[in-house]
Amino acid sequence: MRRRSDDDDSPKKPQPSAFNKALGLLARREQSAKELKRKLDRQGYESDETGAALDRLQELSFQNDERFAGSLARTRYMQGHGPRRILAELRTHGLDDDACRAALDEVDADWTGSARRQYQRRYGAKPAADRQETARRAAFLLRRGFDAATVRAITHAADVDDSADDFD
Repeated sequence: MRRRSDDDDSPKKPQPSAFNKALGLLARREQSAKELKRKLDRQGYESDETGAALDRLQELSFQNDERFAGSLARTRYMQGHGPRRILAELRTHGLDDDACRAALDEVDADWTGSARRQYQRRYGAKPAADRQETARRAAFLLRRGFDAATVRAITHAADVDDSADDFD
């Protein structure tokens, strides 16, 4: 089969409307309004067409930031991420703090149990050899998004800094 080249005289396929393009993106997975707007802008759609498409999608309940936030929070929890990391990711999608916190509360998670599972999956039952290894293990859990108190409880690391919790 011959591929069409750029210098071919055959007619080009028309670009779908912003609404149809966004609908296609939403058919693949939930997305925030900010994310859809960014993708449509990159595709070259006019901002007024993009805005109208997003408004229509929200009217029809095809796009809903609260539903997106809940879905993302549940997915990240199941992947072993902590509440601080999930909250930070939700904020990058342009969601307000109330929506982010509501999504975390909706998860109804056992954060300590989740942190313990991540710790055991990564390090097994073997205890840390020294303080440096304990600190490395604590840093791993902090990067996953668990708070300092949870990390101290699991790793028994006395020098975990609570100042990172000021982020919230």
